[in-house]
Amino acid sequence: MIVPIDKVKGVGEATAKLLAQIGINTALDLVENVPRAYNDYSEITPVAKIRPGMVTLKVTINSAVGRYVRRGMHVTEAIASDKTGSVKLVWFNQPYRAAGIKPASDYFVTGEFAYRRGRVSIVSPAVELVSDFPLNTARIVPIYRERKGLKSAQLRRHIKAAFDVQKLDETLPSWLVKQNGLIDRHQALLTMHFPETIKSLSGAKRRLGFEEVFELTLASLLNKKENNQEHSLPIPFKEDLARKFVAKLPFKLTDAQRRVIWQSYLDLARDTPMNRLVEGDVGSGKTVVAVMVALMVMEQGFQVALMAPTELLARQHAASLYKLLKSVGRESEVGLLVGSLGSKAKAEAHKQINAGNIRLVVGTNALIQDKVDMHNLGLVIVDEQHRFGVETRKKLQAKAGRMPHVLHMTATPIPRSLALTLYGELDISVIDELPAGRKPIITKIINSESLEKLCGDIDKQLSAGRQAFFVCPIISEGPDAKLWSAEKLHERLSKTYFKHRRVGLLHGRLQTVDKEAIMSDFVDGKYDVLIATTVIEVGVDVPNATVMVVVGAERFGLAQIHQLRGRVGRSEHQAHCYLVPSNPSAPNHRLEVLTYTSDGFKLAEYDLELRGPGAIYGTAQHGALDLRVAKLTDTKLIAEARRCAQEFIKRGEDLLQYKELAERVNRLRAITNLN
Repeated sequence: MIVPIDKVKGVGEATAKLLAQIGINTALDLVENVPRAYNDYSEITPVAKIRPGMVTLKVTINSAVGRYVRRGMHVTEAIASDKTGSVKLVWFNQPYRAAGIKPASDYFVTGEFAYRRGRVSIVSPAVELVSDFPLNTARIVPIYRERKGLKSAQLRRHIKAAFDVQKLDETLPSWLVKQNGLIDRHQALLTMHFPETIKSLSGAKRRLGFEEVFELTLASLLNKKENNQEHSLPIPFKEDLARKFVAKLPFKLTDAQRRVIWQSYLDLARDTPMNRLVEGDVGSGKTVVAVMVALMVMEQGFQVALMAPTELLARQHAASLYKLLKSVGRESEVGLLVGSLGSKAKAEAHKQINAGNIRLVVGTNALIQDKVDMHNLGLVIVDEQHRFGVETRKKLQAKAGRMPHVLHMTATPIPRSLALTLYGELDISVIDELPAGRKPIITKIINSESLEKLCGDIDKQLSAGRQAFFVCPIISEGPDAKLWSAEKLHERLSKTYFKHRRVGLLHGRLQTVDKEAIMSDFVDGKYDVLIATTVIEVGVDVPNATVMVVVGAERFGLAQIHQLRGRVGRSEHQAHCYLVPSNPSAPNHRLEVLTYTSDGFKLAEYDLELRGPGAIYGTAQHGALDLRVAKLTDTKLIAEARRCAQEFIKRGEDLLQYKELAERVNRLRAITNLN
């Protein structure tokens, strides 16, 4: 039974409202609100041996005295003593402290020992009676995500009270807990909040991290099992068609492309729907893979829909597919359906799609609207959206009369551990090879104080007819003055170094139609320089752009910068990427990796180890993962949890038998099926 938040001792109406703002509405939510970090104050130091810095003491405080030293300034002082000596404790503007100290009582004290205002003392320490359960001193102390009016010290108190009223049942099957040597869930959560030792904390993290990965993997595998129970019409492989297409390509396929194409053909030949994710760095040739898979489906009389995240990208895809299919005389079967088409053109597109004359239709999510009547839909190719939501799958199924084959494509390099955990319902292929002859992008770290020289060098490239991107971490000025905003940089550059150039501004607050128009103008060469945020991270092909400048570079993940870097270097001209950190004096060891490797997968692995999944996906996409304890660099734990999820299904376990586990897994099944 889940206990309401107002039944937790000490949580009044005002606190309940603050807790609700961070998603805590019950006692269970409180105990599941695991710390983000810890401070180790468990080592007790004798007074005679304390040194400047954070210290923890076990002392006797005989009394505390408060007084006003001047108008508006109140000071409370006390002397803390043990057998080895005494030290002064000082609190400023905390008049309640004097009344809160019990005379001649033993206390734990934790605070910073320092020389301030002409004296040595411990300023504003936390103090707790030795006879009580210490929450803030003499232990490994948890730190939580805070907000105004809700600090870690308060959360510790409320969480301790929540454990007194909320019973925590085991959520995992007993065989799984025993088989993996896991501690029970109640003990794991209690230890996460109030660890006795680092070792016990490690055991709690292992249990809860295992649970997170197990639940997420089980959700993905159940989605995959459900998908495999769907029926899809098999598409036989026609070798002569594939050979004819490859023979007319103006370039040679890489071995990686051939491998992924063959894996996809094997999927198509089955009577269960393909659900494959193709990962490939920018420029690795995913489009050709998609065309060859689509061609096999079109040959059998089925329709193919390619969905892109933006209209502009959809238009570029349509143009690329038209050129590629022209070599085999199938270009007339390519069609475009986007929102900006005129009513007459849109009506004609609907008519041709319905009649089946358009076999390969390219567009955005508008493709699955009710008024679009597909003709024998056999394959859906999804670019940079990773997966369909449940409702989208139902709409596709309704249009096709069955679940069509689905091929997902992404240029985001995803480390294997992350891909298996997050995309377990998909079969995964990796194009880990770039076409021969591609020029590497020269990447350099530039001191922000050298901006004038950098802009001078870039202006020379602009004079030669090239174009440049500048990418900023924020749109407008925030509290951190060291950060460069897109709006400020646009104002600065357009009035100084590039006042004779056409400088555009693109960011996420603009309306979709305006963003598409600005990007389209940049593609068409109407801007020389585009100042933007990461809205251009996954975007269109601009062969004429040869310069990428990332300002405030330390604020970006390596994989994210690699994606941005991939916006240039798409022509025969040499491309450059300049990384400009906000602080010219700060070390840039992490960014230096980008200067000597262009392997997106290595960079993603490095990012995952250093900064977590958010560094790879960016904050907008990271929410679906929501791993609070598990580390995706712990490959052993991931393998164990994945094996157990597979065994759970193999045993034929009834998920509904485990109520809380079922609730969590079904919620994750919905989340991991989101677009």
